[in-house]
Amino acid sequence: MRTYEEMIIKADEEGIEVIEMDFKGNAKGYCCDNVISISNKLTTNKEKKCTLIEEISHLKNNIGNILDQSDIRNRKQERLARTWGYEKLVGIIDLVSAYNNGVRNRYELSEYLDVTEEFIDSALKYYKEKYGLFYEIDNYIVYFEPLVIIKKF
Repeated sequence: MRTYEEMIIKADEEGIEVIEMDFKGNAKGYCCDNVISISNKLTTNKEKKCTLIEEISHLKNNIGNILDQSDIRNRKQERLARTWGYEKLVGIIDLVSAYNNGVRNRYELSEYLDVTEEFIDSALKYYKEKYGLFYEIDNYIVYFEPLVIIKKF
């Protein structure tokens, strides 16, 4: 799992410049022409990391200006960026790994994965929508609501 700083270095290696700056309003991040701007109102590296992964996804997966969220096509692209980020930072294998390392609640999971609890909640909601109540992988069953991981014998 990468830290925010490691993600900035990786982005730079891929030709993406990441800058922190003042934003008017409540936006957390923007991207345009291989430049990602992160709001300096974000106070933790966890928040910045969650925002950065979404903005990287926008650069890799979206086309055009999607700021107008009244357009269904733009909302779809926004959702794609978010779900890509969930799978990168809170993958199902990551959930199993956290369980195997003694993580037993959302706070501990947030610390283990270095993401916000809000990001975890959104990721789990996404997985529930995608897979249903649970997902089986290897010898594990991952229940999404409430988050429970069971090792099969």
